[in-house]
Amino acid sequence: MSPTQAPGGAESRADAYADLVALCARGIDWRLDPSRAITLGPATRPAAVLVLFGRLDALTADAPSPAVPSHAVPADLDVLLQRRAGTLGHHAGQVAFPGGRLEPSEGPVDAALREATEEVGLDADGVEVLGTLAPLPVPVSNHLVTPVPAWWVRPSQVAAVDHAETVDVFRLSVADLLDPANRASVAHTRAGATVRTPAFVVDDVLVWGFTAIVLSRMFDALGWAVPWDAHRLVDPAADLVRRSRTAD
Repeated sequence: MSPTQAPGGAESRADAYADLVALCARGIDWRLDPSRAITLGPATRPAAVLVLFGRLDALTADAPSPAVPSHAVPADLDVLLQRRAGTLGHHAGQVAFPGGRLEPSEGPVDAALREATEEVGLDADGVEVLGTLAPLPVPVSNHLVTPVPAWWVRPSQVAAVDHAETVDVFRLSVADLLDPANRASVAHTRAGATVRTPAFVVDDVLVWGFTAIVLSRMFDALGWAVPWDAHRLVDPAADLVRRSRTAD
């Protein structure tokens, strides 16, 4: 499929598709701080996530923001995310891309598609994989994770399949994620130093950690990002406590 044949036929959506194809071709410099470095060895586990963009079904961003230029991204461009179960050993309750560990015979693309099928019921035949990006280390779980950008050619119904792993599945508007009013930072303490990483707050959805880092750096590299206040802090622990109480 060429950029001019992107689903929906809108020029801006075709541009978004072309931007993603070009990003996969040239690669990305994640510019991670040294504290995220891990020593690769037999215990380091390779993993992959599906970063799936597509067209929101009959929906657009909550409200056009004057801070996000109308030509930046189409209002109906979205990305697929899920919320992990609160009982998991790592990243419990966090919003994440579909994905997981590679099987011995798999590469990142096969693993990302398989995991998305198992976790959210994705029909992989309707997905065009655009490439892979450089892997990122996730020290807390000792994984080396390869993002797999993709385009939803024929959207399929998705929902949480295994509630022991996934409790919610949703598609967030990229324009809403780019809105400076919905951007913030999370403060982490590592080796006695405070490190800030990006976060997104759209309605009642808080995206932080690995997923927010990938989205933020991709938006920068794609030329979609607009200036935002990195000094605004949000507390993910407070969000997790609130959700736990809501579940009760």
